[in-house]
Amino acid sequence: MADRGKHIQGAFDAALNALKNDALMMSSLTERLFDSAMEGLLTRNSDLSNQSVADDEEIDVLEKQIDRVGVDLLIRFHPVASDMRQVISTMKLSTNLERVADQAVSIARRARKLNVEPAIPEVALLEPLFREAKSMLRDSLHAFVEGDADLARKLKPRDRYLDQLNTALSEELTIRMAAKPEAIPSYLSLIFVARALERIGDHATNIAEDTIWVEQAEDIRHTYGTKPAVG
Repeated sequence: MADRGKHIQGAFDAALNALKNDALMMSSLTERLFDSAMEGLLTRNSDLSNQSVADDEEIDVLEKQIDRVGVDLLIRFHPVASDMRQVISTMKLSTNLERVADQAVSIARRARKLNVEPAIPEVALLEPLFREAKSMLRDSLHAFVEGDADLARKLKPRDRYLDQLNTALSEELTIRMAAKPEAIPSYLSLIFVARALERIGDHATNIAEDTIWVEQAEDIRHTYGTKPAVG
C-alpha cells in the first residue's frame, strides 16, 4: 500500500509539474505579447502590433489546455488542501493571463489605428503607466513562481497607484481635447489604452492574491494595502 501511495503521489507530482510548465510558457508568451503591443504603439510599428494579435491564438490554446489538465488532476487524484490550491491557482493564473493578453490585443488594435493617423506627442504620456503595469505583471508572476508572499502583498497598493496614473492621464487628455478637437479620436484611443493598462494591473493583482492564498491559505481579496510612496 505504501508503494501504491508513493506511485500515486509521484504521478500527481509529475502531472502538476507539467501543468506548471504550461503556465510558465503561457506567462512568457503573454509578457511578450504585451511588450510587442506597447512597443508597436510607442514606436509606431504596426508589424509588432500585428504580431501581438497573431500570438493571442496560442495563448487561448494554452488556457484551454491548462484548464483541461487541471480539472483532470482534481478528478483523478482528489489532492489534499495545499495541493488542491496549487492546481486551482494555476488554473486561475491562466485565466488572468488570457485576460492580460486580451487587453494587450486591444492595445495592439488601437495602435494600428493610431499608426495610420498623424503622430501625436501625447502617446509618450502612456509610458509611466506601461512601465508600472509591466513591472506589476512581472513581479506578480515572479511571486507566483517563487511562492513569494511578501512580494505578492506589495502589489495591491501598486495597483491603486496605477489607478491614479490612469485617472490623471484621462483628465489631462480630456482637457487637451477642448484645445485640439481635431485630435479627439486619437486622444480617445489613448484613454482606452490607458484603461487597458490599468486592467492589466488588476489582473497582476489577482495573480498576487492567488499567490498568498496558495502559500498562506489567506484570502486577501477586497482588502487594501498601504499606499506606496510616490515620487
